[in-house]
Amino acid sequence: QVQLVESGGGLVQAGGSLRLSCAASGRSFSSYAIAWFRQAPGKEREFVAAITGTGWSTHYADSVKGRFTLSRDNTKKTVYLQMNSLKPEDTAVYHCAADTACGGNCKYSAEYEYDYWGQGTQVTVST
Repeated sequence: QVQLVESGGGLVQAGGSLRLSCAASGRSFSSYAIAWFRQAPGKEREFVAAITGTGWSTHYADSVKGRFTLSRDNTKKTVYLQMNSLKPEDTAVYHCAADTACGGNCKYSAEYEYDYWGQGTQVTVST
């Protein structure tokens, strides 16, 4: 079992920054990938970024490349999403998710890859 808890959301002006955290408990943290997805009101949930268990590889949606940076500290069982140059269209509930089952050829941007999800944290970017 894996439990995920997000934090760090809030209200920020356009152009500002936030850092989200995803803290995990349970089975060996460094063995699985973590991703962030987001869901804006009235829209489907979409992939934001993912990081492999070792942290050596990251993947980003085109909409956040160059603005968001994903990192992890396996000693603290925490993944961080640094979000810079925020835009109003980044407003959403951000969820982190753990992929504990993929043994290879993982499709990191696909929701079906992830078997544990956090409750989410609200990010609101004002104009």
